Amino acid sequence: MSTFQYYVACTIDGFIASPEDDLGWLLQFDRVEGVNQGIEAFMAGVGCIVMGGDTYRWLMEHEPGQWPYPDTPCWVFTHHEYSAPPGADITFVRGDVREFAPDLLKDAGDKNVWLVGGGDLVAQFANAGLLDEMIVTIVPVVLGAGKRLLPLKGPTAPLELVSHKIIGGAAAELHYRLPKGTV
Repeated sequence: MSTFQYYVACTIDGFIASPEDDLGWLLQFDRVEGVNQGIEAFMAGVGCIVMGGDTYRWLMEHEPGQWPYPDTPCWVFTHHEYSAPPGADITFVRGDVREFAPDLLKDAGDKNVWLVGGGDLVAQFANAGLLDEMIVTIVPVVLGAGKRLLPLKGPTAPLELVSHKIIGGAAAELHYRLPKGTV
């Protein structure tokens, strides 16, 4: 059965990007032992990708002319008009995430839906009761301010820790399952 998974890295103080959407704090760890293996293993289970317009814009600015997910359908929730790079399977949508959930699951097939982000979009899935799992890599950096990991309005029920591992001797990957009715 397909699940909605939030796979993301964040700082020790809970931010996924700087206030200016800078990811330099994270990209410095690209060559850390074990980082790429974790992403490759995760991507093998992904059948559909979902992201917000800010994440899409960031990818287009930092990967011009390249689409990093050529073999995976991607849905972008945005209020802006964008075009897709050649060869990319991208659907641009506006509206309530619940409206599109059946289509996302259909695109995922027997794999999972990766909620890339940002945190505001993932919070919409959580508030709709659609967020099943969070796989969060805590990176040993403090930003002090920025885009929050999951900006919910209130506390969740306790999450179930499914697994954990240390990456490169410094980062910690925590895999949580959210109980139904968490938010």
